[in-house]
Amino acid sequence: MKINTALILCAGYGKRLNPITLNTPKPLLKLKNVTMLEYCINLIINLKIKKIIINTFYLGDQISKFIKDKKFSAKIEIVEDGKEILNTGGGILNMINHSESDNFLVFNPDTLWSQNYISDIIKMQNYYTSNKLNNILLLTNKELSFDKNLKGDFELDNSLIKKGNNNFIFIGCQILNKNLFANYEIRSFSIKEIWNDLLKKKQLNGFKTFNKFYHLTDLDTFKKLKDF
Repeated sequence: MKINTALILCAGYGKRLNPITLNTPKPLLKLKNVTMLEYCINLIINLKIKKIIINTFYLGDQISKFIKDKKFSAKIEIVEDGKEILNTGGGILNMINHSESDNFLVFNPDTLWSQNYISDIIKMQNYYTSNKLNNILLLTNKELSFDKNLKGDFELDNSLIKKGNNNFIFIGCQILNKNLFANYEIRSFSIKEIWNDLLKKKQLNGFKTFNKFYHLTDLDTFKKLKDF
């Protein structure tokens, strides 16, 4: 089974990067003259995924125009959150409802998605498929984070995610099956609701990457990355 559809979460306000995100959505901030969104899309295209769905809300017109003007080789569909922002869980569910796929690669574009991740994401997808999973999160040890102020999210026991010393950070890429959302309706909720339910059942899966993790945590980190 090959995953054919990727989702990119682009609806957030990016408040931790104010004031620069007051007029520019976070996915369109640039590092080395390339937008964060373009890094993410290029990675997805090089993963040989043909269909991309992007959700928008805050300053969404700028993102739509960017996609139209760039003319990427992949088919990209824009899905608006609607009258209210849907958060990560609601945004993913809303995008899933615009697709006939069952499994989705989901990306946060505030990670700097270099091509170095291709091999690990392919391995993660193969692991997901061969073990017939319905979820898996890409994690890295917090020691590999550029932003040393970031605290860990989870502990990783082989491929099972747990809470504990929390030495691992979720870096913004996951694979999810649509069945995880069967009991949810489109509303504002965090994907962490689904993660926490899976944690309680000991069914939240992780895959480790050894790549350095660069992330637009806040304005100070963004400025450091621009000078890096």
